[in-house]
Amino acid sequence: MFYDYDLFVIGAGSGGVRASRIAAGLGAKVAVAEDLFLGGTCVNVGCVPKKLLVYGSHFSEEFEAAAGFGWTIGSSSFHWPTLRDNKTKEIERLNGVYQNLLESAGVDIINGRATIIDPHTIAVGDRQFTAERILVAVGGWPAIPDIPGREHIISSNEVFYLEEFPKRVAVVGGGYIAVEFAGIFQGLGSDTHLLYRGDLFLRGFDRDVREFTASEMIKKGVNLHFNRSVSAIEKQVDGSLLVRLTDGSTLEVDTIMYATGRKPKIEHLGLENTAVKLTHKGSIQVNDNFQTAEPSIYAVGDVIDRMQLTPVALAEGMALAQHLYSDTVDYKVDYGFVATAVFCQPNIGTVGYSEERAKEKFDTVAVYKSNFKPMKHTLSDLDERTFVKLLVDQNTDRVIGCHMVGADAGEIIQGLAIAIKAGATKADFDSTIGIHSTVAEEFVTMREPAYIL
Repeated sequence: MFYDYDLFVIGAGSGGVRASRIAAGLGAKVAVAEDLFLGGTCVNVGCVPKKLLVYGSHFSEEFEAAAGFGWTIGSSSFHWPTLRDNKTKEIERLNGVYQNLLESAGVDIINGRATIIDPHTIAVGDRQFTAERILVAVGGWPAIPDIPGREHIISSNEVFYLEEFPKRVAVVGGGYIAVEFAGIFQGLGSDTHLLYRGDLFLRGFDRDVREFTASEMIKKGVNLHFNRSVSAIEKQVDGSLLVRLTDGSTLEVDTIMYATGRKPKIEHLGLENTAVKLTHKGSIQVNDNFQTAEPSIYAVGDVIDRMQLTPVALAEGMALAQHLYSDTVDYKVDYGFVATAVFCQPNIGTVGYSEERAKEKFDTVAVYKSNFKPMKHTLSDLDERTFVKLLVDQNTDRVIGCHMVGADAGEIIQGLAIAIKAGATKADFDSTIGIHSTVAEEFVTMREPAYIL
């Protein structure tokens, strides 16, 4: 049967763009439909603009630290519109880069929201297209609970475009986004409150990492409120927001941001016209080759909710394109030992098992850890410390977990992740000569375990 396209991709985010480009490069005729912006969440309202705001939020602390190194800093002030608008210009530049990448690969870009009519037909506006295969890569969307005053809440989609920077802000949530934005707001000068319904944020991370991060954030001035949720939000006469909490207390803020998770963006997608099945969490079920229960339809990225990380979506898009259109490569995505970072202040970098998971998985685990003031802060007079931790399987001597909280943790853990992915042992770490003086050398100089699990 003749189709308009070999592959029709719905969503031009990380996974969709990667799959499109690789498939087209392997000879497939490809189209990608996007109704918002090229590059998806990461480029537009995620990783990239967030990291730019993180950079901006560090300067107030750098100014403070400079005095100990002999610098006299004059008065300074922060101008939100400058950062906001410069960030937007960079995002617009990247949108153009993504368009050029797709066009150079020979991918047709179709602007508009795509709806699946049947397993081989897609509608975009008043046009219809047929495809041998359809790839769903629509990503996720912020989930905001239905509470009184919901209309006053912003999400990570809107936070990058605020007209005015808030003097007082409440961030609700306990994941990456919530913790990172608490640091951003505080660093840029807001009186910041972070509220989380559990006893400690960053569930799933190593407990030591979570506790250490909380203590550092408190020292930096972030007000942490655990075991509390928002029951209602009321706008007051002066425009401020009165936030009522489940314990009966209240907060007055200018802005309230929710970062309580994301859900697959599958509304009005037309999946009901196919045999595609969903998980109990609302994500799309796929097999190891990202094929759904409808043989002609595939899915990658946040919409399948395996690991909501941009590099994972890229790997999934690459694997799918190779599987479908390459005769020589059948690459499977390995979800083991995927490194990740949280760009809070200080940063978190982690790869492998947490202590809690390692204890469940392995017979005997040696735990090495160190908590110290980095050299920079011996003169800066800032009360910031760094934490590093290694977990070692005693039966094999293999390093199975590596965690850090401190400046540039993500940069350091990325390098160590290669070694750990390759199966490095504690003996390999011990025999590696460190770079002096760096924080990273601490990972190759810890000789005695703190304890054995």
